[in-house]
Amino acid sequence: MDLKSYLREKKEIVDAALERYVPSHSVLTGEGSFSTTLHKAVRHSLFAGGKRVRPILCMAAFEAAGGQGEGILPFACGLEMIHTYSLIHDDLPAIDNDDYRRGKPTSHKVYGEAIAILAGDALLTEAFQLMTKPLGGQSSVEAGLRFELVNEVARAAGVSGMVLGQVLDIESEGREVDLPTLEYLHTHKTGKMILVSIKVGAKLGGAWGEGLEAFIRYGERIGLAFQIADDILNVEGKPELLGKTTGSDRTKRKATYPGLLGLEESKRRAKELVAWAIEGLSRFGSEADPLREIARFIIAREY
Repeated sequence: MDLKSYLREKKEIVDAALERYVPSHSVLTGEGSFSTTLHKAVRHSLFAGGKRVRPILCMAAFEAAGGQGEGILPFACGLEMIHTYSLIHDDLPAIDNDDYRRGKPTSHKVYGEAIAILAGDALLTEAFQLMTKPLGGQSSVEAGLRFELVNEVARAAGVSGMVLGQVLDIESEGREVDLPTLEYLHTHKTGKMILVSIKVGAKLGGAWGEGLEAFIRYGERIGLAFQIADDILNVEGKPELLGKTTGSDRTKRKATYPGLLGLEESKRRAKELVAWAIEGLSRFGSEADPLREIARFIIAREY
């Protein structure tokens, strides 16, 4: 398959949906009124040119499981909103103190720390508002599934998932950590949201039993591989492609795979995880090819 075309097509679908959910014009009166400054800050980060990996994985899993239609879009876009909120907060001076994200000034550099914090808060809460909107003609079973999926996303994003990983990341700076601790950190900081993107898409597409377990194993493996690849790019990536400064992990003495195991061993482990992820999809046919190719892309990407 032509992965570049696939990623471009899905990104355009996600971007168009996000434009509908967070349009360029601000609603200034009535219920749900939106501050002009907050609206601009939200859009500044949400439309800064992200790859949309999480929503695309969600859509790919949905289709691989047999799902059809646009019912996946509120969840896919909600996942991207949560991811964007996490980036805004990660970039703040109190955490990573980054000036650029995706080649553009970070939110706090443009709007100040207070508005950046609130823009992140807005994206997080809007994500759950979007995912819990009733879809037209839903049955009680579908409503129950929606409740289950939102609960899954909340757990992946919160104190037992991404937020826990972020705290561990901060607490590990400047300290020596062993491999099990590093893996635990990575699987929570990054892996949980990638895994839940797969689970949401697969479940909404109708996967269950051994089929669902195959999707889950895939998500666990590429979630860790994705963060290892990010660690590697922070060492040897090109700033002009990444849109941000490289070498920051070493400067801040962060816990990373290259820092603990070296570059070559880190690359080997990432490739091994991707191979296992692809192997786990052996029960599926060509409908899972996008997932296979995205897994390969994760460790081959330059940005």
